[in-house]
Amino acid sequence: MSPRTAEHMTWHQSHHAVDGVMVHPSDGEAWKHFNSVHPHFLAELRNVHLRMCTDGFNPFGSFSAPYSCWLVILTIYNLPPGMCMRLEFMFLSMVIPGPSSLG
Repeated sequence: MSPRTAEHMTWHQSHHAVDGVMVHPSDGEAWKHFNSVHPHFLAELRNVHLRMCTDGFNPFGSFSAPYSCWLVILTIYNLPPGMCMRLEFMFLSMVIPGPSSLG
């Protein structure tokens, strides 16, 4: 939707990696393995690579309380390193409430 953001969405493809230096997840072995297993996904540069991460916290501030919440956040990995971890490109997809941690 934003022309300024759209121009950065193919950065991961035009980025030139230096051997032995990981600047971005696209430099990693997992990214390269995914591309080799799914060449049809790699063929379209506009396909979005997402990362899902979770983080748990105790909403009542007491570690002795048995209740916790877990946030599930999606991050766009197509963007350059300086952009992919900005708040405007991180999406809270769900909150998992529960009596204890996910384990």
